[in-house]
Amino acid sequence: MTPLPKCPAPAERALAAAYIDTLEQLATYSKTEIAAMHGIGPKVLQVLECALVKQGLQFTDSELTS
Repeated sequence: MTPLPKCPAPAERALAAAYIDTLEQLATYSKTEIAAMHGIGPKVLQVLECALVKQGLQFTDSELTS
């Protein structure tokens, strides 16, 4: 299991409240669901998405691009 990247405290609290502490767990959510969490802003969303991509993962509502 791959830990989440370091994020600002409000984002870490929001993810922890949803019991998300690994990238694999994060990948089971849609980008829209994560963006709707209080404390998750556009910058954090971008950091999370980049971390997912580096591990070969993606949000459930992401489309593959080539």
